[in-house]
Amino acid sequence: MAKQFNNIFLLWGGANILGGSDSEEFIPIISTDEEDIKDAKYPEDLAILPIRNTVLFPSMVLPITVGRQKSIRLVKKAYKGDRLIGVVAQRNSAADEPTLDDLYSVGTLARILKLIILPDGNTTIIIQGLKKIEIAHLIKDTPYLTAKVKFPVDAPLDTSKRETKALTQSLKETAQKIIRLNPEIPQEAQIALENIESINFLIHFLCSNINAELKDKQELLEFDNIKDRATKLLEHMWRDIQLLEIKKEIHSKTHSDIDQQQRDYFLRQQIKVLQDELGDDSAEQEIENLKARASKKQWSEAVAKHFQKEVDRLARMNPAAAEYPMALGYLEFLLDLPWQEFTKDHFDLKNAKKILDKDHYGLKKVKERILEYLAVLKLKNDMKGPILCFYGPPGVGKTSLGKSIAESLKRKYVRMSLGGLHDEAEIRGHRKTYVGAMPGRILQNIKRAGSSNPVFILDEIDKVGSDFRGDPSSALLEVLDPEQNHSFMDNYLEVDYDLSKVLFIATANSLDTIHPALRDRMEIIEINGYTQEEKLEIAKKHLLPKLRKEHGLTSKDFTIDNKAILKVISEYTHESGVRNLEQKLAAVVRNIAKSVAMAEDYSKIVKETDIERILGAPIFDKEMYQDNSVAGVATGLAWTQSGGEILFIESSLSKGRGTFTLSGQLGEVMRESAMAALSYLKAHAEELGIDYRIFSHYDLHIHVPAGAVPKDGPSAGITMFTSLASVYTQQKIKEKLAMTGEITLRGKVLPVGGIKEKVLAARRAGIEEIILSVKNKKDIDEIEKEYIKDLKFHFVETIQEVLDLALTKEKVKKPLIFKIEENNPSTSQN
Repeated sequence: MAKQFNNIFLLWGGANILGGSDSEEFIPIISTDEEDIKDAKYPEDLAILPIRNTVLFPSMVLPITVGRQKSIRLVKKAYKGDRLIGVVAQRNSAADEPTLDDLYSVGTLARILKLIILPDGNTTIIIQGLKKIEIAHLIKDTPYLTAKVKFPVDAPLDTSKRETKALTQSLKETAQKIIRLNPEIPQEAQIALENIESINFLIHFLCSNINAELKDKQELLEFDNIKDRATKLLEHMWRDIQLLEIKKEIHSKTHSDIDQQQRDYFLRQQIKVLQDELGDDSAEQEIENLKARASKKQWSEAVAKHFQKEVDRLARMNPAAAEYPMALGYLEFLLDLPWQEFTKDHFDLKNAKKILDKDHYGLKKVKERILEYLAVLKLKNDMKGPILCFYGPPGVGKTSLGKSIAESLKRKYVRMSLGGLHDEAEIRGHRKTYVGAMPGRILQNIKRAGSSNPVFILDEIDKVGSDFRGDPSSALLEVLDPEQNHSFMDNYLEVDYDLSKVLFIATANSLDTIHPALRDRMEIIEINGYTQEEKLEIAKKHLLPKLRKEHGLTSKDFTIDNKAILKVISEYTHESGVRNLEQKLAAVVRNIAKSVAMAEDYSKIVKETDIERILGAPIFDKEMYQDNSVAGVATGLAWTQSGGEILFIESSLSKGRGTFTLSGQLGEVMRESAMAALSYLKAHAEELGIDYRIFSHYDLHIHVPAGAVPKDGPSAGITMFTSLASVYTQQKIKEKLAMTGEITLRGKVLPVGGIKEKVLAARRAGIEEIILSVKNKKDIDEIEKEYIKDLKFHFVETIQEVLDLALTKEKVKKPLIFKIEENNPSTSQN
């Protein structure tokens, strides 16, 4: 019996133990809980698990990765039952679905100790050999191989005989000699061998770990006599010893004959003689080619001097040296960079405007700023101004604007994505002394462009990260600073490179995560997104022609009417840009393409009624104006990242003690607006004809529907106040009227943002009149007149003006409920 010992893993040098059905390498594990396998009754009908390239011996524990479906079903079923299986080696390791003829007839009865399903989906089992088995005949081959087996008994050794003791000692000494000769085997293996007392366990353990072919190990397992098995095992082990001694002798002789320096010299001389004989002067020719290319480069004297120094260093270097390819690659990179090589700018601003209008609909202010930028570049021919940064939600055309600028200037276009960038070396490069050193991605892209003045898009600059490898945002400071980038230093290049002629344009979805110093070096141009009307024009002029071309269709194959496109925009997308709109329209076009390809009858005009059939039920509901016949319901306007929306603010009163409740997932700013509105109402109750005692006898509840949607901002201030004034006076609010503006405790109406989106949302919802702060009039003037021709605007400065416009003289149908009895004791105390 083997003594207990812990954590011993043993693999003889050169022995590749392969287990499972996928030929993965495993190291046999000696069980830490080994016990003698006592005689026991085992079933004669066994599920057979074929394994490749290894043999399982009794008492050995082995991990196996199971890959075949049959084998997976077998082990899972066995693991739930008695956990006993037959493990047999394959004769033909190439067979993926082995039959009985592909297997050896002798194998091992094994118990599954553990079944593990790994995260990658593979199934691994740990099995322990119990007894040798012999397959008698096949019972069935589905769902896995099942066979009738016999349990041959090995002729035992008499442990009391001197011959057995000598055999045991011989096996241990031979194994220890192998351990001493092979440095790859851990010395702890000697301790393991000394602790093994059972001759059977020792033989099986050594059989599992010897460096032998599969057929040789199978032969050892098939021996019926333990003594014969041990004798054959000794033969294999002595063969290993002979090979190890020869290897050691060769290694020792080599080291004693020549040292490393002499060896290098000898090989160099041989290479030189061979090159002379063959007339091969490729290394010298290579250096001459580098010098010829360098003579044509228009670089500075400092760069030319540095290049010559590196070429001279390369000429002294042995071409067979490991450093030679790295030095050659560095010089080729120097030559490939476009030093003082520029494309000629095409400063036709009218053509630039034409290209911008062709590629992008709307974005009037953004286009004007780009044209101003190009005009300065044309006049000065030296752009040491701020770097442009297009900021806005996804899908609004930030990156494609840069492409249009490159097209208008006829410059090369380069795009570099910064999303998820963590390593500073990605910007500045590695020092070329490091193994695998590379230049930074800035210079790599300049090299790819073949020009020193491309339009360089730094995409997703807000998603640059930082960790222990450095801070790329700080490295970008030098790149994007006009006062520094004329002498940009890449760690790999080791000389200054002029980036001042590069037209850098950054894009970002958020400004919060941009490094403050980096943000200071850029001019932020905000792109808010497109209105519903603009999206309609973009779909007609840009998206549909593009989708027709991508799907092999023409304008004769189909058209989509405006109402159908608007239905897709309002009910199937909810975004600032047009990326999702393009995806939904692509689904419509694919549906038509299928009909065309299958020669089916279809309508060539896609109407509003066809959209739901193609895209399914609407994803989003349009918020429409709802006629209100009760007091306390006011219509407000809100801005979201996907455009403007209308919202309803409802106020109600109930008898109580004057408590105040807000609901509807409101943000902190919106709650403060409600508090300010209520405070102003209480302060001016008498002017509004409200009995001040009502506030302490009725509970107030303000609710903003759509509670699942977070709502915040000061824009609802006047809407809150109008709703409160309506419910306390029981006067109805004018129909089809909406409003937006911030309120102050002095009764002033302050301006708010997002007016364009809010006004267009009101128009879509059926609103006819809108109340705004007088300071928002300038925002209305910037909206195209055709979009607001059927809307009436009221510009106010005070809360009282809002009430005069919003409240009607009409009272609600039911009588006032706020009459407080004069004889109420609590009232008289007030």
